[in-house]
Amino acid sequence: MATIYDVAQLAGVSPATVSRVFNGVGVSDEKVAAVRQAAEQLRFTPNRTARTLRRQSSEVIALVIPDIENPYFTEMARGVEDVASEAGYSVVLCNSDAQVEKESTYLGIAIAEHMSGVIIAAASERTDLTAIRAAGRPVVAVDRGVGSDVDEVVMANRDAGRAAAESLIEAGYRRIAHIAGPENIETATERAEGWRRALQAHGAEADPELLRFSSFRVDGGREAMEALLALPEPPDAVVAGNNLIGVGAIQVLTERGLTPPRLGVAVVGSLPFTTLSPTAVTLVRLPARHMGVTAARMLLERIAGDAQPTRTVVLRGELQPASVLR
Repeated sequence: MATIYDVAQLAGVSPATVSRVFNGVGVSDEKVAAVRQAAEQLRFTPNRTARTLRRQSSEVIALVIPDIENPYFTEMARGVEDVASEAGYSVVLCNSDAQVEKESTYLGIAIAEHMSGVIIAAASERTDLTAIRAAGRPVVAVDRGVGSDVDEVVMANRDAGRAAAESLIEAGYRRIAHIAGPENIETATERAEGWRRALQAHGAEADPELLRFSSFRVDGGREAMEALLALPEPPDAVVAGNNLIGVGAIQVLTERGLTPPRLGVAVVGSLPFTTLSPTAVTLVRLPARHMGVTAARMLLERIAGDAQPTRTVVLRGELQPASVLR
């Protein structure tokens, strides 16, 4: 099914121009003719109900994220803003602090302020999109699913967790721990499942003591790493479930004189700051900006009237093995 991006490419105009043509906003006769000809050729027909709703909305979209201090989400926000700006939309950044109540307040504001749509990284499994969807506003979920019938852009989290663990196994480590994020967040549980599958594939059982759920923040990584090192049989390597967990774990290892390769470290994500050489740590880099770009394009398609069935786009990380080995 053709999208506004297909129409824009064929007509030789921007997606914003296509949107303006079908919304009745002032555009030159020449561009109107080019857009309508391209739309007819591609059999693109905007959803009339969505167009009616859009005339009652502002050219503003909301981006709701759980942690504005995490560089992963700021990188994602940059991707969203780049695409939205090109299409003539502004982005309101909302930080939920992973609190469902705060998240719900922002969704209510999006409705009250007649925002055109919402991109959301859910605060938890209790995230409720009932009101925003009842208001007719399109929603795209990013980073984690929301259990609702909306478009989603997510990471291949199981593959990322497995790749991180397998890189440590291949480097010769055997007692490999995993520090995951909150147990009620699917990105955390899926990456933990990938870690577990990697161990099982190499004939090792995943010791329950070596799996620690924590916050997706530096202090969560620190606390979990300290608990792992206090075990009667500590791990010889660890997979950090996200970038900030990795920073916290590395801080503890540095303080204990256990920096890689003495104790192996693999991180799902990119380390935003660390005193270690980047070559000492295995990374599974996640395309956060591309996630934001993809989500924004999908949302703008919905705003323009795209009525095709909901879609899920899965993005994959890129393994960057440590070059400093045992």
